[in-house]
Amino acid sequence: MSSRLTGDETALWKAAARVLDANWTGTATAASPGLYPHQWSWDSAFISMGLARHRRDRAEAELLSLFRGQWADGMLPHIVFNTRLARHAFFPGPELWRSERQPDAPHGVHTSGLTQPPLHALTALRLHECASDGERSRAFLARLYPKLAAQHRYLARARDLGSGGLVAICHPWESGLDNSPAWDRPLGELRLPPSSYAPAQRPCPLPNGEDYDRYVRLAALMRDADYRPGYLRDTHPFAVEDPLVNAVYLASTHALADIAEIIGADPVPHREDADRIHRAVLDRLWDAEAGCFRARDLRDDRLLPVITVGSFGPLLDPELPAPLVRNLVDLLLSARFAGAAGYPVPTCDIQAPAFDRAGYWRGPTWISTNWLVWYGALGHGLPVVADLLYGSTMRLVRQSGFREFFDPFDGTGRGSHDYAWSAALVLDLLGARRASQAA
Repeated sequence: MSSRLTGDETALWKAAARVLDANWTGTATAASPGLYPHQWSWDSAFISMGLARHRRDRAEAELLSLFRGQWADGMLPHIVFNTRLARHAFFPGPELWRSERQPDAPHGVHTSGLTQPPLHALTALRLHECASDGERSRAFLARLYPKLAAQHRYLARARDLGSGGLVAICHPWESGLDNSPAWDRPLGELRLPPSSYAPAQRPCPLPNGEDYDRYVRLAALMRDADYRPGYLRDTHPFAVEDPLVNAVYLASTHALADIAEIIGADPVPHREDADRIHRAVLDRLWDAEAGCFRARDLRDDRLLPVITVGSFGPLLDPELPAPLVRNLVDLLLSARFAGAAGYPVPTCDIQAPAFDRAGYWRGPTWISTNWLVWYGALGHGLPVVADLLYGSTMRLVRQSGFREFFDPFDGTGRGSHDYAWSAALVLDLLGARRASQAA
């Protein structure tokens, strides 16, 4: 820590560090020990950024622990299960995914069969940027680079279902924004069998009932097809190109090129990939009439109607044209998002019928999406937006602690307590603020 942090910021730093220490399992960080005891891909990417500010050794161990679950085809699963826990400690557990039956899955490691937004190359680069030992950091990047490159090759080969250069998600859980209203229409088209897949009881306010049956049904369809890319492309009922997922994909592709340069590998293929993804996001997901990005349903080739926080994901694109940046900022600051929320950014358009201030990803504010918009705003030289996101995030944790998500109007904490990525990203925000003051 540094004297450049205020007393209040120093207290937040220490509190966030305590959460990460308490959630550390010895090899990785539990997102929330009571509710999410395993290792999630999306979470670990965020958590590693905070650990880099607190315990560099654990930041590296976190990523290596996650990548031990990587499949031979490069797919990085969205869950790596802690087999020391009771079999029914979390649903759905390994018995749904049956990864042990897949020849590409790693031996002796139980994983899911889905993936999540590929933030990991950006995470690895961020670890390097705040490293105190440059030589050791380069050695770690060299160790991780082949795994990151394989992850990106898998996405380009197996998940460009629309043949337009973008990644498609095949399940809402792959978006990182599990029950977002953006997925309501394609989920509504999914026909359920007479029997129920999911347990009758789910801890509120997680999605439950028929919604959860649909999630489990989609996972079972993928499993029964052995997760084959051909099945996903031609038959699977859920296939969506999401702006947030693809913006993360683009940002990490740029990061992969930077990592290649740092370790002496060839960055050119990654630069070419980034240019392809950039053009595809503009061509396929920009809605000129609405003035924002929207997800595309590949099954009917239409943009999905609900505007969510995912629409701001392309701010992560450093080459996003200035007029589009202005449109996104105008929308962000409008009464549909930050302009009407005391604790922005709500995860769904407040004026949308589907908005639910307490509904998980259907309205509440999350620190992870705040961080992504903050990072994108910094990249475009938008200090007013970045300061808004920094300040609102700090107010949330001061008022309600490191909760899973928050009411966007009054800041009430909801979901799990001592949520790891909330603590980790506060550390990263504080660390970045400290570094900018020292520059």
